[in-house]
Amino acid sequence: MLLSLENVTFGYLGVPTVENVSFSLHEKERVGLLGGNGEGKTTLLKLILGELSPDSGSVSVKNRLRIGYLAQNGGFDSELTVYEAMKEVFAEDEQLVARLEQTQRAFSLAADAERPALAAQIESITKRIAARDSYHTDVRIRTVLGGMGFEGMREQVISTMSGGEKTRLQLCRLLLEDPELLILDEPTNHLDVKTLFWLEDYLLTLKGALLVVSHDRYFLDRLTARTLELEQRRVTSYKGNYSKYRILKEEKYREELRAYEKQQEEIAKLQGYVDRNLVRATTAKSALSRVNRLERMEVLEKPTPPPAPPRFRFEYDEKPYENVVLAPRFDLYAEDKLLLKDASFSLMRGEKCALVGDNGTGKSTLLKFLKKESGKVQHAKFVRIGYYDQENADLDPEERVLDAFWGKFPRLSQTEARKILAQAGLFAEDTEKKVRELSGGLRAKLALAVLEGRRGNVLFLDEPTNHLDLPAREALEEALKAFDGTLLFVSHDRRFIEAVADKIALIEDGALRRFEGDYAAFLEQRKKEEKARPAPAEKHEEKSGSYRSREERAKETKTKLRVKEIEGRLEALEAEEAALNIALAENAADYKKVLEITQRLDALHEESDALYAEYETLI
Repeated sequence: MLLSLENVTFGYLGVPTVENVSFSLHEKERVGLLGGNGEGKTTLLKLILGELSPDSGSVSVKNRLRIGYLAQNGGFDSELTVYEAMKEVFAEDEQLVARLEQTQRAFSLAADAERPALAAQIESITKRIAARDSYHTDVRIRTVLGGMGFEGMREQVISTMSGGEKTRLQLCRLLLEDPELLILDEPTNHLDVKTLFWLEDYLLTLKGALLVVSHDRYFLDRLTARTLELEQRRVTSYKGNYSKYRILKEEKYREELRAYEKQQEEIAKLQGYVDRNLVRATTAKSALSRVNRLERMEVLEKPTPPPAPPRFRFEYDEKPYENVVLAPRFDLYAEDKLLLKDASFSLMRGEKCALVGDNGTGKSTLLKFLKKESGKVQHAKFVRIGYYDQENADLDPEERVLDAFWGKFPRLSQTEARKILAQAGLFAEDTEKKVRELSGGLRAKLALAVLEGRRGNVLFLDEPTNHLDLPAREALEEALKAFDGTLLFVSHDRRFIEAVADKIALIEDGALRRFEGDYAAFLEQRKKEEKARPAPAEKHEEKSGSYRSREERAKETKTKLRVKEIEGRLEALEAEEAALNIALAENAADYKKVLEITQRLDALHEESDALYAEYETLI
């Protein structure tokens, strides 16, 4: 067991946030932690980490447990470069390799009497290096940085990066540290779809346990095998991933309700008998026995029904003409940066199109470009755009919540305005706050309520699920599926895309491509394209062949051959090194053999260092 909580209660200013919470985590477990906005998930994590102490109960943690923790907005900051910061993780590995080389050199120069002790040291260090895989730290760094979207940024100074990039870097360090327990609070924020798939695949290979807070249902379903739900200050454990949890939770509620109703029927029956018979001499004794049964009965509490999710409903007044948006030929810029060259886009009435692509490719910029008519963008007659901005820029942070909504739709009565806000999940206590005092999730619900009021027949949505808890995401999903207008949206929520979109538009390599069919068909097509894609060197030649001279092409061909040659040689050296390390451990008592092996290892390391140095200049 890694950690255990027993009847833990904690609160602020005497008001409990969590109450009588008990659960444990075991080695290699994969657990999801769910709860609505403001339920106290972060507080619970801080209790586990020891940053908070419980008011009552206990938190027990395995001695010397190595925990890695990614806070929701906890970025890594440093004046080091990206690569230098990642290398810090492997300082002990570098020391081990250096110590082995020193010991091997000492062995080669030592007298016979000194060699047994040195051979034992070599064996011990070699085993530690093998267990830690210390010779492949550079490969691990390149793998994680590449997968997390930092390819080509190894020499960038971290302090110059954005907040989202720093958060991703902190996650990179945690993956490289490989802790016994990895705790991730909303790790999918700031990640594009490509990186999300890579991260899931990588996390599936981790040896340690995982505790993850996430609103990404696809992520939870792939990675978790148990679900903890924090609701109304209590934690309930369910076997299974998110999809299984939803089924089990509903079953649990129905079972508890049946048990409660059955007991209430029994109580009513017993009490009725007592009321009718207690005063009769002939039946008083049997009535008293029923009184005793009632007194001994442990009365069940009526189970609290799950909180009602928000409700959204998108309606409009008239249909537009069929060709809703047409942009036959355009270039797209973000300030001075060219994002798309000679692109085309069209949207037909009733289509629901997801706009996907890596971070920074211009999805949000394209959405803003297409929502306004211009010389390059044509809207059909009767088009009425409803636009959702992920930054909620249309909301005045200093305005009262009720005014922020009602002021945009003054024809509504105050009662109607409050009803729409309540349906979106903003109740009386929320509507009197200023917008800036709302959580990210409540601000998003307010912006969606405003979007409803716009009555757009064409909706342009930029990351509408950001900050929403899972019930709100699912409510929005159902509302958009029911919406019979036209939809163009950007989202990193793959389950949301899967449920809503019937068309996909992809921005990649400065081009805009359209895929007919839903998200599953799109992913299948992408897999086929990946398999058919040429090797990186061939792809580069295909893209750049038009401008190279004969000499340049000959030089590039020679470089590619040399790169392949180096890669092949490095693989051979690594294989030989692994075999020699095994032989070293097996022949520790044979001084002559150990000397021969260590000399060969020294030569291998020198050759590897030289090849890696040359490789860096070629790629």
